[in-house]
Amino acid sequence: MQRMGMVIGLEPGKVAEYKRLHAAVWPEILDMISKCNIRNYSIFLKEPENLLFGYWEYHGTDFEADAAKMAADPKTQEWWDVCMPCQKPLDTRKDGEWWAMMEEVFHHD
Repeated sequence: MQRMGMVIGLEPGKVAEYKRLHAAVWPEILDMISKCNIRNYSIFLKEPENLLFGYWEYHGTDFEADAAKMAADPKTQEWWDVCMPCQKPLDTRKDGEWWAMMEEVFHHD
């Protein structure tokens, strides 16, 4: 299992919409997350800075393949089309990233 964390900004005028969307995530999206070996997925919001922190545990053996499977899914693409206008990627993210991946520097069970 691999723990993964990521961060992105949230547009100030989109906070309520983002919360509303994630209070009722489409069942097909939740199913695809599970099919891609992602468990224990959470998103946290820090206001007033409007930073989103995402965390999940990856239980598969090929994250790149599972990420590509998710990205190819038409319903997931539709979900992203709804959510992405709410998000504000960090200027410091790496090339090809939307959410900026984070390095795990501490863990305790």
